[in-house]
Amino acid sequence: MFISVLELFKIGIGPSSSHTLGPMVAARQFVGLLSQPEQLSLLNKDVVVRCTLKGSLAFTGKGHSTDRAVALGLHGFSPEQLASLNVVQVLDDIWQTDSIEIDKSHHITFAPDKHIIFDKGEPLPQHPNGMIFELVTADDAVLFTQTYFSIGGGFISTLDEINQLDAPLKTAHSVSCAYPFANGNEMMQMATESNQSIAKMKRANELEHLSEKALIQGLDGIWQSMSTCVVNGLKAEGILPGGLDIKRRAKHLYEQLQNDEDNANVNDWLCAYAMAVNEENAAGNMVVTAPTNGAAGVIPAVLYYFFHHEKGTPEQVRDFLLTAAAIGGLIKHNSSISGAEVGCQGEVGSAAAMAAAGLCEVRGGSPQQVEKAAEIALEHHLGMTCDPVNGLVQVPCIERNGFGAIKAYTAASLALRESGEHFMPLDNCIAAMKQTGLEMSQKYKETSLGGLAVSITEC
Repeated sequence: MFISVLELFKIGIGPSSSHTLGPMVAARQFVGLLSQPEQLSLLNKDVVVRCTLKGSLAFTGKGHSTDRAVALGLHGFSPEQLASLNVVQVLDDIWQTDSIEIDKSHHITFAPDKHIIFDKGEPLPQHPNGMIFELVTADDAVLFTQTYFSIGGGFISTLDEINQLDAPLKTAHSVSCAYPFANGNEMMQMATESNQSIAKMKRANELEHLSEKALIQGLDGIWQSMSTCVVNGLKAEGILPGGLDIKRRAKHLYEQLQNDEDNANVNDWLCAYAMAVNEENAAGNMVVTAPTNGAAGVIPAVLYYFFHHEKGTPEQVRDFLLTAAAIGGLIKHNSSISGAEVGCQGEVGSAAAMAAAGLCEVRGGSPQQVEKAAEIALEHHLGMTCDPVNGLVQVPCIERNGFGAIKAYTAASLALRESGEHFMPLDNCIAAMKQTGLEMSQKYKETSLGGLAVSITEC
Protein backbone atom coordinates (compact mmCIF):
# COMPACT_ATOMS: atom_id res chain seq x y z
CA MET A 1 0.00 0.00 0.00
CA PHE A 2 1.43 3.38 -0.99
CA ILE A 3 -0.15 6.82 -0.79
CA SER A 4 2.32 9.62 -1.43
CA VAL A 5 2.75 12.39 1.10
CA LEU A 6 2.38 14.80 -1.83
CA GLU A 7 -1.04 13.32 -2.67
CA LEU A 8 -2.24 13.25 0.92
CA PHE A 9 -1.34 16.91 1.50
CA LYS A 10 -2.78 18.91 -1.39
CA ILE A 11 -2.86 22.69 -1.82
CA GLY A 12 -6.28 24.02 -2.75
CA ILE A 13 -9.10 26.20 -1.49
CA GLY A 14 -11.81 25.91 1.16
CA PRO A 15 -14.18 25.10 2.55
CA SER A 16 -14.23 21.31 2.02
CA SER A 17 -11.99 18.72 0.40
CA SER A 18 -14.83 16.27 -0.21
CA HIS A 19 -17.49 18.86 -1.07
CA THR A 20 -15.34 21.47 -2.83
CA LEU A 21 -12.06 20.03 -4.10
CA GLY A 22 -13.41 16.62 -5.11
CA PRO A 23 -16.37 17.95 -7.12
CA MET A 24 -14.12 20.53 -8.80
CA VAL A 25 -11.68 17.83 -9.86
CA ALA A 26 -14.55 15.62 -11.09
CA ALA A 27 -16.14 18.44 -13.09
CA ARG A 28 -12.82 19.29 -14.71
CA GLN A 29 -12.27 15.64 -15.56
CA PHE A 30 -15.74 15.41 -17.13
CA VAL A 31 -15.01 18.41 -19.38
CA GLY A 32 -11.79 16.69 -20.35
CA LEU A 33 -13.78 13.65 -21.45
CA LEU A 34 -16.03 15.87 -23.58
CA SER A 35 -12.97 17.08 -25.48
CA GLN A 36 -12.17 13.53 -26.62
CA PRO A 37 -12.92 12.74 -30.31
CA GLU A 38 -15.71 10.27 -29.53
CA GLN A 39 -17.59 12.92 -27.52
CA LEU A 40 -16.79 15.95 -29.67
CA SER A 41 -19.13 14.68 -32.38
CA LEU A 42 -22.00 14.95 -29.91
CA LEU A 43 -21.36 18.65 -29.32
CA ASN A 44 -22.64 19.70 -32.73
CA LYS A 45 -26.18 19.40 -31.39
CA ASP A 46 -28.03 21.75 -29.04
CA VAL A 47 -26.75 20.18 -25.82
CA VAL A 48 -26.57 21.05 -22.14
CA VAL A 49 -24.24 19.94 -19.32
CA ARG A 50 -26.10 18.96 -16.16
CA CYS A 51 -24.75 17.94 -12.77
CA THR A 52 -26.89 16.15 -10.19
CA LEU A 53 -25.52 16.11 -6.64
CA LYS A 54 -26.54 13.18 -4.44
CA GLY A 55 -26.46 12.32 -0.75
CA SER A 56 -24.33 14.52 1.48
CA LEU A 57 -23.33 16.68 -1.49
CA ALA A 58 -27.01 17.57 -1.93
CA PHE A 59 -27.78 18.17 1.74
CA THR A 60 -24.76 20.33 2.62
CA GLY A 61 -23.48 21.28 -0.82
CA LYS A 62 -24.74 24.86 -0.62
CA GLY A 63 -22.91 25.53 2.63
CA HIS A 64 -19.80 23.77 1.34
CA SER A 65 -19.78 25.67 -2.00
CA THR A 66 -20.23 22.48 -4.03
CA ASP A 67 -22.21 24.24 -6.75
CA ARG A 68 -19.46 26.83 -7.12
CA ALA A 69 -16.82 24.11 -7.18
CA VAL A 70 -18.65 22.26 -9.95
CA ALA A 71 -18.97 25.44 -11.98
CA LEU A 72 -15.28 26.23 -11.54
CA GLY A 73 -14.28 22.73 -12.60
CA LEU A 74 -16.52 22.77 -15.66
CA HIS A 75 -14.85 26.02 -16.69
CA GLY A 76 -11.48 24.29 -16.50
CA PHE A 77 -10.12 25.56 -13.17
CA SER A 78 -8.10 23.36 -10.83
CA PRO A 79 -7.80 23.85 -7.04
CA GLU A 80 -4.09 24.64 -7.42
CA GLN A 81 -4.80 27.44 -9.92
CA LEU A 82 -7.41 29.04 -7.68
CA ALA A 83 -5.11 29.22 -4.66
CA SER A 84 -3.44 32.26 -6.26
CA LEU A 85 -6.53 33.86 -7.88
CA ASN A 86 -9.35 36.12 -6.73
CA VAL A 87 -11.96 33.35 -6.51
CA VAL A 88 -14.82 35.76 -5.82
CA GLN A 89 -14.15 37.61 -9.07
CA VAL A 90 -13.75 34.35 -11.01
CA LEU A 91 -17.11 33.12 -9.70
CA ASP A 92 -18.82 36.43 -10.49
CA ASP A 93 -17.64 36.10 -14.09
CA ILE A 94 -18.82 32.47 -14.32
CA TRP A 95 -22.27 33.30 -12.98
CA GLN A 96 -22.66 35.92 -15.70
CA THR A 97 -22.20 33.33 -18.45
CA ASP A 98 -24.47 30.51 -19.64
CA SER A 99 -21.97 28.31 -21.45
CA ILE A 100 -18.63 26.56 -21.11
CA GLU A 101 -15.91 26.36 -23.72
CA ILE A 102 -14.65 22.91 -24.70
CA ASP A 103 -12.42 24.27 -27.45
CA LYS A 104 -12.52 27.21 -29.85
CA SER A 105 -15.15 25.47 -31.99
CA HIS A 106 -17.37 24.00 -29.29
CA HIS A 107 -19.36 25.78 -26.59
CA ILE A 108 -21.98 24.00 -24.45
CA THR A 109 -24.89 25.50 -22.58
CA PHE A 110 -24.38 25.51 -18.83
CA ALA A 111 -26.02 27.89 -16.35
CA PRO A 112 -24.99 27.06 -12.75
CA ASP A 113 -28.29 28.09 -11.13
CA LYS A 114 -30.29 25.98 -13.58
CA HIS A 115 -28.11 22.99 -14.39
CA ILE A 116 -26.72 22.02 -10.97
CA ILE A 117 -29.36 19.97 -9.16
CA PHE A 118 -29.37 19.23 -5.42
CA ASP A 119 -31.15 15.87 -5.28
CA LYS A 120 -32.05 15.10 -1.64
CA GLY A 121 -33.60 11.75 -2.46
CA GLU A 122 -31.90 8.40 -1.95
CA PRO A 123 -28.09 8.63 -2.16
CA LEU A 124 -26.15 6.42 -4.55
CA PRO A 125 -25.41 3.08 -2.83
CA GLN A 126 -21.65 3.12 -3.39
CA HIS A 127 -20.81 6.26 -1.39
CA PRO A 128 -22.71 9.21 0.20
CA ASN A 129 -20.82 11.79 -1.90
CA GLY A 130 -22.07 11.03 -5.40
CA MET A 131 -22.47 13.27 -8.46
CA ILE A 132 -23.81 12.50 -11.91
CA PHE A 133 -22.60 14.56 -14.88
CA GLU A 134 -24.66 14.36 -18.05
CA LEU A 135 -24.59 15.74 -21.57
CA VAL A 136 -28.25 16.06 -22.53
CA THR A 137 -30.27 17.33 -25.49
CA ALA A 138 -32.99 19.97 -25.35
CA ASP A 139 -35.61 17.22 -24.99
CA ASP A 140 -33.66 15.64 -22.08
CA ALA A 141 -32.11 12.71 -23.93
CA VAL A 142 -28.83 11.69 -22.31
CA LEU A 143 -25.99 11.52 -24.83
CA PHE A 144 -23.10 10.92 -22.46
CA THR A 145 -22.82 10.49 -18.70
CA GLN A 146 -20.23 9.87 -16.00
CA THR A 147 -20.76 9.24 -12.29
CA TYR A 148 -18.14 10.31 -9.75
CA PHE A 149 -17.71 9.93 -6.01
CA SER A 150 -15.80 12.34 -3.79
CA ILE A 151 -14.21 9.93 -1.33
CA GLY A 152 -12.45 12.37 1.02
CA GLY A 153 -9.33 14.51 0.98
CA GLY A 154 -10.01 15.73 -2.58
CA PHE A 155 -9.74 12.22 -4.04
CA ILE A 156 -12.38 11.04 -6.53
CA SER A 157 -13.44 7.72 -8.06
CA THR A 158 -15.65 6.91 -11.03
CA LEU A 159 -18.47 4.39 -10.77
CA ASP A 160 -16.30 1.71 -12.39
CA GLU A 161 -13.35 2.48 -10.13
CA ILE A 162 -15.21 2.51 -6.82
CA ASN A 163 -16.65 -0.94 -7.53
CA GLN A 164 -13.08 -2.26 -7.88
CA LEU A 165 -11.67 -0.69 -4.69
CA ASP A 166 -11.07 -2.68 -1.51
CA ALA A 167 -10.30 0.58 0.32
CA PRO A 168 -11.69 4.14 0.23
CA LEU A 169 -9.21 5.25 -2.43
CA LYS A 170 -6.81 4.03 -5.07
CA THR A 171 -3.31 3.14 -3.91
CA ALA A 172 -0.09 2.05 -5.58
CA HIS A 173 0.81 -1.62 -5.35
CA SER A 174 2.94 -2.55 -2.37
CA VAL A 175 5.71 -4.04 -4.52
CA SER A 176 6.58 -0.47 -5.53
CA CYS A 177 7.77 0.30 -1.98
CA ALA A 178 10.92 -0.43 -0.03
CA TYR A 179 8.77 -0.87 3.09
CA PRO A 180 5.33 -2.04 1.87
CA PHE A 181 3.36 -1.78 5.12
CA ALA A 182 -0.44 -1.77 4.76
CA ASN A 183 -1.30 -1.65 8.46
CA GLY A 184 0.21 -0.61 11.76
CA ASN A 185 1.35 -4.11 12.69
CA GLU A 186 3.36 -4.43 9.47
CA MET A 187 4.75 -0.94 9.94
CA MET A 188 5.99 -1.77 13.44
CA GLN A 189 7.45 -5.10 12.35
CA MET A 190 9.36 -3.47 9.50
CA ALA A 191 10.63 -0.70 11.79
CA THR A 192 11.94 -3.30 14.24
CA GLU A 193 13.57 -5.47 11.57
CA SER A 194 15.18 -2.55 9.73
CA ASN A 195 15.98 -0.45 12.80
CA GLN A 196 14.56 2.52 10.89
CA SER A 197 12.22 5.27 12.07
CA ILE A 198 8.77 5.62 10.52
CA ALA A 199 9.91 8.85 8.85
CA LYS A 200 12.92 7.10 7.26
CA MET A 201 10.80 4.22 6.00
CA LYS A 202 8.23 6.60 4.54
CA ARG A 203 11.00 8.64 2.91
CA ALA A 204 12.45 5.47 1.33
CA ASN A 205 9.02 4.58 -0.04
CA GLU A 206 8.61 8.05 -1.52
CA LEU A 207 12.02 7.88 -3.20
CA GLU A 208 10.89 4.78 -5.09
CA HIS A 209 8.49 7.08 -6.95
CA LEU A 210 10.21 10.46 -7.22
CA SER A 211 13.62 12.09 -6.85
CA GLU A 212 14.98 13.36 -3.56
CA LYS A 213 14.95 16.91 -4.94
CA ALA A 214 11.28 16.64 -5.92
CA LEU A 215 10.39 15.18 -2.52
CA ILE A 216 12.16 17.93 -0.59
CA GLN A 217 10.66 20.64 -2.77
CA GLY A 218 7.23 19.12 -2.35
CA LEU A 219 7.50 18.83 1.43
CA ASP A 220 8.89 22.35 1.77
CA GLY A 221 6.07 23.65 -0.44
CA ILE A 222 3.47 21.98 1.77
CA TRP A 223 5.01 23.49 4.90
CA GLN A 224 5.26 26.94 3.30
CA SER A 225 1.59 26.80 2.34
CA MET A 226 0.57 25.62 5.81
CA SER A 227 2.57 28.45 7.39
CA THR A 228 0.99 30.96 5.01
CA CYS A 229 -2.47 29.75 6.04
CA VAL A 230 -1.66 30.27 9.70
CA VAL A 231 -0.18 33.74 9.13
CA ASN A 232 -3.02 34.87 6.87
CA GLY A 233 -5.61 33.68 9.37
CA LEU A 234 -3.90 35.47 12.24
CA LYS A 235 -4.09 38.75 10.33
CA ALA A 236 -7.67 38.57 9.05
CA GLU A 237 -10.77 40.10 10.60
CA GLY A 238 -14.46 40.29 9.75
CA ILE A 239 -17.49 38.06 9.35
CA LEU A 240 -17.23 34.66 7.69
CA PRO A 241 -19.51 34.09 4.66
CA GLY A 242 -22.56 31.85 4.73
CA GLY A 243 -25.18 33.67 6.80
CA LEU A 244 -24.36 32.58 10.36
CA ASP A 245 -22.56 35.89 11.01
CA ILE A 246 -19.66 34.08 12.68
CA LYS A 247 -16.85 36.48 13.55
CA ARG A 248 -13.23 35.61 12.95
CA ARG A 249 -11.59 35.16 16.35
CA ALA A 250 -8.06 33.94 15.71
CA LYS A 251 -6.50 37.39 15.26
CA HIS A 252 -7.96 38.73 18.51
CA LEU A 253 -6.91 35.61 20.41
CA TYR A 254 -3.40 35.80 18.97
CA GLU A 255 -3.03 39.47 19.91
CA GLN A 256 -4.12 38.69 23.47
CA LEU A 257 -1.48 35.97 23.71
CA GLN A 258 1.23 38.23 22.34
CA ASN A 259 0.36 40.91 24.89
CA ASP A 260 0.35 38.47 27.82
CA GLU A 261 2.81 35.73 26.92
CA ASP A 262 3.59 34.93 30.56
CA ASN A 263 0.03 33.67 31.03
CA ALA A 264 -0.30 31.99 27.63
CA ASN A 265 -0.05 28.20 27.55
CA VAL A 266 0.37 25.68 24.75
CA ASN A 267 -3.39 25.15 24.49
CA ASP A 268 -3.94 28.85 23.81
CA TRP A 269 -1.36 28.97 21.04
CA LEU A 270 -2.58 25.76 19.41
CA CYS A 271 -6.16 27.05 19.36
CA ALA A 272 -5.09 30.36 17.83
CA TYR A 273 -3.10 28.66 15.07
CA ALA A 274 -5.69 25.98 14.28
CA MET A 275 -8.59 28.43 14.28
CA ALA A 276 -6.63 30.78 12.03
CA VAL A 277 -6.34 28.04 9.39
CA ASN A 278 -9.95 26.94 9.62
CA GLU A 279 -11.22 30.49 9.42
CA GLU A 280 -9.27 30.78 6.19
CA ASN A 281 -10.87 27.54 5.05
CA ALA A 282 -14.36 28.74 5.97
CA ALA A 283 -13.72 31.90 3.95
CA GLY A 284 -12.89 29.78 0.88
CA ASN A 285 -9.22 30.78 0.87
CA MET A 286 -6.10 28.70 0.28
CA VAL A 287 -5.54 25.75 2.64
CA VAL A 288 -3.81 22.37 2.56
CA THR A 289 -5.83 19.17 2.91
CA ALA A 290 -4.42 17.68 6.10
CA PRO A 291 -5.90 15.18 5.47
CA THR A 292 -9.14 17.08 4.67
CA ASN A 293 -10.16 20.72 4.54
CA GLY A 294 -12.53 20.39 7.48
CA ALA A 295 -9.55 19.19 9.55
CA ALA A 296 -6.99 21.42 7.85
CA GLY A 297 -5.99 23.30 11.02
CA VAL A 298 -4.81 20.48 13.29
CA ILE A 299 -1.50 19.49 11.68
CA PRO A 300 -0.43 23.07 10.75
CA ALA A 301 -1.18 24.23 14.31
CA VAL A 302 0.92 21.53 15.97
CA LEU A 303 3.73 21.86 13.44
CA TYR A 304 3.71 25.67 13.56
CA TYR A 305 3.92 25.56 17.36
CA PHE A 306 6.78 23.05 17.26
CA PHE A 307 8.72 25.04 14.67
CA HIS A 308 8.33 28.50 16.21
CA HIS A 309 8.04 27.79 19.94
CA GLU A 310 10.24 24.71 20.23
CA LYS A 311 12.81 25.76 17.60
CA GLY A 312 12.19 23.03 15.08
CA THR A 313 14.37 22.69 11.98
CA PRO A 314 13.38 22.32 8.30
CA GLU A 315 14.55 18.69 8.33
CA GLN A 316 12.37 17.98 11.36
CA VAL A 317 9.42 19.55 9.53
CA ARG A 318 9.96 17.09 6.67
CA ASP A 319 10.15 14.15 9.08
CA PHE A 320 6.98 15.37 10.80
CA LEU A 321 5.08 15.46 7.50
CA LEU A 322 6.43 12.08 6.37
CA THR A 323 5.45 10.43 9.63
CA ALA A 324 2.02 12.07 9.61
CA ALA A 325 1.51 10.89 6.05
CA ALA A 326 2.46 7.32 6.97
CA ILE A 327 -0.26 7.27 9.65
CA GLY A 328 -2.76 9.06 7.44
CA GLY A 329 -2.15 6.53 4.69
CA LEU A 330 -2.97 3.66 7.04
CA ILE A 331 -6.22 5.30 8.11
CA LYS A 332 -7.23 6.07 4.52
CA HIS A 333 -6.38 2.56 3.39
CA ASN A 334 -8.12 0.70 6.21
CA SER A 335 -10.97 3.05 7.07
CA SER A 336 -11.97 6.50 5.77
CA ILE A 337 -11.25 10.19 6.24
CA SER A 338 -14.62 11.25 4.80
CA GLY A 339 -16.99 12.98 7.22
CA ALA A 340 -19.87 11.88 5.00
CA GLU A 341 -18.79 8.28 5.42
CA VAL A 342 -17.69 7.97 9.07
CA GLY A 343 -18.32 11.34 10.72
CA CYS A 344 -15.78 13.81 12.05
CA GLN A 345 -13.83 11.04 13.78
CA GLY A 346 -12.49 10.38 10.28
CA GLU A 347 -11.52 14.01 9.72
CA VAL A 348 -10.34 15.71 12.91
CA GLY A 349 -9.67 12.32 14.51
CA SER A 350 -7.40 11.28 11.67
CA ALA A 351 -5.68 14.68 11.63
CA ALA A 352 -5.02 14.46 15.38
CA ALA A 353 -3.53 10.97 15.03
CA MET A 354 -1.28 12.16 12.21
CA ALA A 355 -0.18 15.26 14.13
CA ALA A 356 0.49 13.28 17.31
CA ALA A 357 2.64 10.81 15.40
CA GLY A 358 4.57 13.57 13.63
CA LEU A 359 5.25 15.46 16.85
CA CYS A 360 6.32 12.31 18.68
CA GLU A 361 8.72 11.47 15.83
CA VAL A 362 10.50 14.82 15.75
CA ARG A 363 10.82 14.86 19.53
CA GLY A 364 12.83 11.67 19.33
CA GLY A 365 10.12 9.08 19.90
CA SER A 366 10.68 5.44 18.97
CA PRO A 367 8.43 3.81 16.36
CA GLN A 368 6.54 2.17 19.22
CA GLN A 369 5.97 5.54 20.89
CA VAL A 370 4.94 7.13 17.56
CA GLU A 371 2.37 4.38 16.92
CA LYS A 372 1.07 4.77 20.47
CA ALA A 373 0.75 8.55 20.09
CA ALA A 374 -1.32 8.09 16.94
CA GLU A 375 -3.58 5.53 18.63
CA ILE A 376 -4.15 7.68 21.72
CA ALA A 377 -5.16 10.69 19.63
CA LEU A 378 -7.49 8.70 17.38
CA GLU A 379 -9.02 6.75 20.25
CA HIS A 380 -10.24 9.92 21.91
CA HIS A 381 -12.12 11.05 18.81
CA LEU A 382 -14.05 7.81 18.27
CA GLY A 383 -17.76 8.41 17.72
CA MET A 384 -17.39 12.09 16.86
CA THR A 385 -20.20 13.18 14.57
CA CYS A 386 -20.11 15.54 11.60
CA ASP A 387 -23.09 17.86 12.12
CA PRO A 388 -22.16 21.31 10.76
CA VAL A 389 -24.71 24.06 11.38
CA ASN A 390 -26.28 25.24 8.10
CA GLY A 391 -23.92 22.89 6.25
CA LEU A 392 -21.10 25.39 6.79
CA VAL A 393 -17.60 24.37 7.87
CA GLN A 394 -17.74 26.79 10.80
CA VAL A 395 -19.71 25.56 13.83
CA PRO A 396 -18.38 23.38 15.43
CA CYS A 397 -15.60 22.81 12.89
CA ILE A 398 -13.34 25.81 13.59
CA GLU A 399 -13.05 25.28 17.37
CA ARG A 400 -12.97 21.50 16.89
CA ASN A 401 -9.66 21.84 15.05
CA GLY A 402 -8.20 23.64 18.05
CA PHE A 403 -9.25 20.83 20.36
CA GLY A 404 -7.93 18.27 17.88
CA ALA A 405 -4.54 19.98 17.99
CA ILE A 406 -4.59 19.97 21.80
CA LYS A 407 -5.40 16.25 21.88
CA ALA A 408 -2.61 15.57 19.38
CA TYR A 409 -0.08 17.48 21.46
CA THR A 410 -1.21 15.74 24.64
CA ALA A 411 -1.10 12.30 23.01
CA ALA A 412 2.47 12.84 21.79
CA SER A 413 3.59 14.09 25.22
CA LEU A 414 1.99 11.14 26.99
CA ALA A 415 3.45 8.58 24.58
CA LEU A 416 6.94 10.04 24.98
CA ARG A 417 6.80 9.58 28.76
CA GLU A 418 6.11 5.87 28.40
CA SER A 419 7.82 2.90 26.75
CA GLY A 420 5.50 2.52 23.78
CA GLU A 421 3.76 -0.57 25.16
CA HIS A 422 0.00 -0.20 25.26
CA PHE A 423 -3.17 -2.23 25.36
CA MET A 424 -4.94 -1.04 22.19
CA PRO A 425 -3.01 -1.29 18.88
CA LEU A 426 -3.49 1.42 16.25
CA ASP A 427 -4.95 -1.12 13.81
CA ASN A 428 -7.72 -2.02 16.27
CA CYS A 429 -8.51 1.64 16.83
CA ILE A 430 -8.74 2.27 13.07
CA ALA A 431 -11.04 -0.76 12.73
CA ALA A 432 -13.21 0.54 15.56
CA MET A 433 -13.49 3.92 13.84
CA LYS A 434 -14.59 2.27 10.61
CA GLN A 435 -17.22 0.12 12.33
CA THR A 436 -18.47 3.07 14.38
CA GLY A 437 -18.86 5.05 11.18
CA LEU A 438 -20.77 2.26 9.48
CA GLU A 439 -23.19 2.08 12.39
CA MET A 440 -23.54 5.86 12.78
CA SER A 441 -26.85 7.37 11.67
CA GLN A 442 -26.73 9.26 8.39
CA LYS A 443 -28.07 12.26 10.33
CA TYR A 444 -24.64 12.67 11.87
CA LYS A 445 -22.53 12.21 8.74
CA GLU A 446 -22.29 15.59 7.03
CA THR A 447 -25.97 15.91 6.13
CA SER A 448 -26.81 18.59 8.75
CA LEU A 449 -29.94 16.61 9.65
CA GLY A 450 -29.06 15.96 13.30
CA GLY A 451 -27.00 17.00 16.30
CA LEU A 452 -25.83 20.59 16.54
CA ALA A 453 -27.11 21.31 13.05
CA VAL A 454 -30.73 21.09 14.24
CA SER A 455 -30.16 22.52 17.72
CA ILE A 456 -30.26 26.17 16.64
CA THR A 457 -33.54 28.07 16.81
CA GLU A 458 -33.61 31.16 14.63
CA CYS A 459 -35.71 34.04 15.94
